[in-house]
Amino acid sequence: MHERRLPEWLRHPPAPSIQGFAVLAGLEAVVRGMLISVFPLIMYQALGGAKLVSAAYFAVGLVSLSSGLMVPWLIRYVPRRWVYTCGALFYVLGAILASYGGSFGAIGGLTSNTVATVSTFVCFNAYVLDHVARVRLGKMETSRMFYSAIGWTFGPLTGVTLYSWWHPAPFIVSACAAMVMLAVFWYMRLGNGKLITRATAPPPNPLAFLGRFFRQPRLVAGWLFAVIRSCGWWVYIVYLPIYAIQSGLSPQLGGWVASLTNASLFTAPLMLLWVRRRPLRQSVLTGFGIAGILFISATVFAGVPPLAVALLVTASVFLILLDICGGLPFLMAVKPSERTEMSAIYSSFRDVSGIATPGMAWLVLLIFPVSGIFAAGGVAMFIAFAIATRLHPRLGQERAPALPRAAPAAQDAL
Repeated sequence: MHERRLPEWLRHPPAPSIQGFAVLAGLEAVVRGMLISVFPLIMYQALGGAKLVSAAYFAVGLVSLSSGLMVPWLIRYVPRRWVYTCGALFYVLGAILASYGGSFGAIGGLTSNTVATVSTFVCFNAYVLDHVARVRLGKMETSRMFYSAIGWTFGPLTGVTLYSWWHPAPFIVSACAAMVMLAVFWYMRLGNGKLITRATAPPPNPLAFLGRFFRQPRLVAGWLFAVIRSCGWWVYIVYLPIYAIQSGLSPQLGGWVASLTNASLFTAPLMLLWVRRRPLRQSVLTGFGIAGILFISATVFAGVPPLAVALLVTASVFLILLDICGGLPFLMAVKPSERTEMSAIYSSFRDVSGIATPGMAWLVLLIFPVSGIFAAGGVAMFIAFAIATRLHPRLGQERAPALPRAAPAAQDAL
């Protein structure tokens, strides 16, 4: 009588690969990309003004930031796989709420989506740091962006097109994509991550690790890069469609230009080759410097809407460059014993930018039209440029192998 055995892949599942993580990120890109250009439209339609939209985004950002900072505390009591699962289900809840329309549906759907994003992002980054070596993080980021290219390229245009045809359509597609993403996550069997013991007890509350973060300048600089880069994306995704509507352009323009921009994700491998051939500091300086110039130029030429839009689209290409290299200073500085905590800190850049951008926009709109927000974004880029000048010149480059002990004498003989 033969003993029945479980299949090999069930008894010993393969270790998660970069490709597996990239596929998971690609599915999330479909979930979010389908609605990224729809939410600004339904928010503007429901609230009726750019100032009210900014106030709503500001409030949602506060909720999302609080949720993100609570994730490490939650993971100590709830297994990480279930936190990720709940985050994916929040995507479904957000799609259901937003499909009903109105101010409640729009704000409720946006809030659920942002909570879902920060919850899955913290867990995803922690899993990546568990299973991907530091020297391969650059390849991981490039693969993630390349696999996400389809969702971010076709999602925005498809979303606004489906919305113009039947309002619930893009939300249904997004919810279905979230369920597929969740199924792939469970198929990968990532579990609860690697357990790393520490000499000291865990912090008593989720804010206790902030002190360690602020004592590490590289982490702070990397986080600021992520915040300011994300502010640029907020300006581009949220306020460009509003500017287009007020300038008499098509309401669907936001989805069109977002899809056009995200098509540049297919060039991510080429961008990575460009980044690898020079110091990381130079790449970061290039991204923030040129993006800042183009954002301010869009304000200068705001009276010519097609030209202003073209300048912003060009600036978004350099934001993609920053998506590739801007987060590396942070990821390279994270200690293995602080993966979950620092992943939560890093993920907060979305929420902080989601608070700072509408708050800044509300102040700008008190004096200037919507185009003034583009100039404010450009100023933020120049602030990041100034911070990047303080990065180590050789950051991100492979170290030369150690010389043998006899090397000093040989050097003296030269």
